[in-house]
Amino acid sequence: MSNIPLVSPDLTEPKELIDAIRLRRGGALSNLDRLLLNSPELASGWNTFLGAVRQRLTVPAKLRELAICAVAVLNKADYEHVHHLPVLRAAGGTDDEIEALNEVQAAAKNSTLFNAQERAVLQLTYEMTVTVAVSAGTLQAAKDALPGDQMLVELTAVIAAYNMVSRMIVVSGLQVEQ
Repeated sequence: MSNIPLVSPDLTEPKELIDAIRLRRGGALSNLDRLLLNSPELASGWNTFLGAVRQRLTVPAKLRELAICAVAVLNKADYEHVHHLPVLRAAGGTDDEIEALNEVQAAAKNSTLFNAQERAVLQLTYEMTVTVAVSAGTLQAAKDALPGDQMLVELTAVIAAYNMVSRMIVVSGLQVEQ
């Protein structure tokens, strides 16, 4: 049970906001949506921002989902992890890669399962999530692995955004939908 009450899954008002969230989610409100809708203004901004992070950036889906799943593991945000593992699989993540993500720091060094770009993403994710400050070497590896500043900025934003998401999930005790 959530530490913070969730609004009804049948909520219909504010209509424009509920319709926009349902459209992005494919019809149903997730438990995260139901938590955020305790504050319609927050839910509105969240929907717009996370919609852009998930659907309109240049970061390839597999790199994005590796970062998101790594954040979920590092922050013990099971709700986030459960929701993003299928997306990672659909983006090309293998069962072995997914298993390796249980130890993000080791995965960031695993050249058998992950290519140089994926390892750079995982190391950047690890440092941004665990220590916040990123070493010069890690930042340079990410710059070298990514095709330009736009993708580096966007990837950094993905990692930062999903640290925000995971913190909401953990603090609220959000449970996976039944």
